[in-house]
Amino acid sequence: MKKLGSTTLVLLVTLTLGACTAAGPEVARWEAMADDVTITRDDWGIAHVRGPTDAHAVFGAIYAQAEDDFHRIERNFLLSQGRLAEAEGEAEIWRDLRMKLFIDPVEMQALYAESPRWLADLMDAWADGLNYYLHTHPAVTPRVLARFEPWMALTFSEGSIGGDIERVSLAQLEAFYEGRLEGTALDGQAVAELPVDREEPRGSNGFALAPSNTATGNAMLLINPHTSFFFRSELHMSSDEGLDAYGAATWGQFFIYQGFNERVGWMHTSSGVDNIDEYLETVVERGGRYFYLVDGEERPLSTRTVTVPYRTGSGMAKREFAVFRTHHGPIVRAQDGKWVATALMEEPLSALRQSWGRTKARGLADYLENLELHTNSSNNTVYADSAGNIAYWHSNFVPRRRSDLDWTNPVDGSVSANDWGEPHSVAESPNVVNPAVGWLQNTNNWPYSAAGPDSPRKSDYPAYFESGGENARGIHAIRVLENRRDFTLETLAAAAFDSEMPGFEPLVPALLRAWDRVPASDPRKARLAAQVALLRDWDYRWGLESVATSLATYWAEDLTERVADAARDAGVSPEDFIAFRASIDQHLRSLAAASDRLAADFGDWRTPWGEINRFQRLTGDLVQPFSDGEPSYPVGFHSGRWGSLASFGARRAPGTVRRYGTSGNSFVAVVELGDRVRALAVTAGGESGDPSSPHFDDQVQRYAEGNLRPVYFYPEDVSAHAERVYRPGG
Repeated sequence: MKKLGSTTLVLLVTLTLGACTAAGPEVARWEAMADDVTITRDDWGIAHVRGPTDAHAVFGAIYAQAEDDFHRIERNFLLSQGRLAEAEGEAEIWRDLRMKLFIDPVEMQALYAESPRWLADLMDAWADGLNYYLHTHPAVTPRVLARFEPWMALTFSEGSIGGDIERVSLAQLEAFYEGRLEGTALDGQAVAELPVDREEPRGSNGFALAPSNTATGNAMLLINPHTSFFFRSELHMSSDEGLDAYGAATWGQFFIYQGFNERVGWMHTSSGVDNIDEYLETVVERGGRYFYLVDGEERPLSTRTVTVPYRTGSGMAKREFAVFRTHHGPIVRAQDGKWVATALMEEPLSALRQSWGRTKARGLADYLENLELHTNSSNNTVYADSAGNIAYWHSNFVPRRRSDLDWTNPVDGSVSANDWGEPHSVAESPNVVNPAVGWLQNTNNWPYSAAGPDSPRKSDYPAYFESGGENARGIHAIRVLENRRDFTLETLAAAAFDSEMPGFEPLVPALLRAWDRVPASDPRKARLAAQVALLRDWDYRWGLESVATSLATYWAEDLTERVADAARDAGVSPEDFIAFRASIDQHLRSLAAASDRLAADFGDWRTPWGEINRFQRLTGDLVQPFSDGEPSYPVGFHSGRWGSLASFGARRAPGTVRRYGTSGNSFVAVVELGDRVRALAVTAGGESGDPSSPHFDDQVQRYAEGNLRPVYFYPEDVSAHAERVYRPGG
């Protein structure tokens, strides 16, 4: 975080911790702005917001978001400010402390005071829009944030689902700071991480097609974020100052995070770049003060007291922590007698500028200029424009570092030569612009297959540019994109829902080989013969009526649990262990267990996938309840873990035998960028978080079928499909 001088601190506005009654002049200001903003709700409930200035568009857009789901907005900003425990209690203290190590309200207020006037105007309009919503909706009761201040927008300036800060272990943070309170001080010990939960992988898909590969001769883009459901709002913002952007906006943010304008489309995918590092600090204590070594010299640790309020059954309480920071970053844990500092990108003002700036880019040059801010840290970008350009840009914040060190492990912080340098330039990153092959893809896989034969070469870049590798979705993406030059918007949408699952291709043959080696005298030979015959004939495609999908899923999941420890000990993934190391007995035990589980839950192991895999939305709760006794919709597509491009992360809920989706495809759009923009889209469930709204679940069937609806972008289309036209507060 940029350090602030005393002159700057004089400019700070007071941090608001509680409700603030709106004064007359303030209400008059809100009403004057609202009078110049028009919100048109189309027949899917999507808000199309128009105003004379960008600030008016922001005011109206955040007001419309609050109409749809204020409580998701509030929760995001409780998280971003480290105030969740004020709503949810003591269990969230460590999450709040982690956030407060990196996000200091005093510094955020100072950055707001230093921001350019145009950006301050947007932040002012953002806060005014939310406060005006609360003013005009007195029945809405915030859990904590009864008033929003403009600087708060800086605490959540980049719209990714898993922010960089979440890489810091809460268990290890607690062990360090709780241990210090108990007197362990410099001898705090590391805490072993819990085993990684093998849940639905987070991520996204982005495809871009050059004009040479489309039937219309226009560039096309797939926007397919895989997030927890209901994580973003679908939104259209426009102004007389050149703003005209449509897409997915993370609840509470005033910019389109993944979307398009008339000239440019952009999609973000989570990156495997290594740009969050840990430094082992050699700390000494002298007279109650702490110092750390750099090149043999002692430097004082920065210290401050962080207060974490939390809700109790009888009111509010608080805990105070003395926290530490070196020039690398805050201290977050201990390891082998040393303290560990975490270094990550901490530039919220530039990040907010970049997030807004991309929405107004008019072409490749504008977008490249925007990338020079280097603050889209956790994301890759897949891009297309109306001039026919397509591009893949890998991450956007990659500090220069020594290439002879393993940056996946903590490095010695006492050696200044190990410090980060300036970020690599855009040109120095493993990017692809206008490849001859005519297509680009990223599925959170490495960049070295982004454009098939035209991809960057791994050997040309330091290892820290990419910590992952290829994945099953990447293999699948290449198959649907290569050697095809007749894409339409509709066939691109179909490709995004192609039913192949390459992740099963190395696994099921291993089971078949194991079966073939079992002697005929083994009683399992007869018991499992029908199951093996079914899987032997399977084409590795999901489908509502596919029994093989059900059986293979339950078998692979059971076997994954059986081999997890052995795979970890061998240093390979569970999938690799299943394909090449699992024993005959392990394979057959899991197949029998899968058959028994299906029979117990559904009456027969021959249960079609659509009977098991369901979408259900019953309430507007932040954490959704599920029930087998309530209506739900069958979903054919599957987990991205197995290479399904259309991702549906589903699991059993307490008291259910069916699986209900909670993550994966959350917003899907295909965009054609030519003389006029054309797009199709679908949102999980519906736009509104209110169960009484007709737009709470009006997109469920389209979502489950992969049947994208037309997007209304131009004024005449919006007007033709208008359901309601009004002004904020009206």
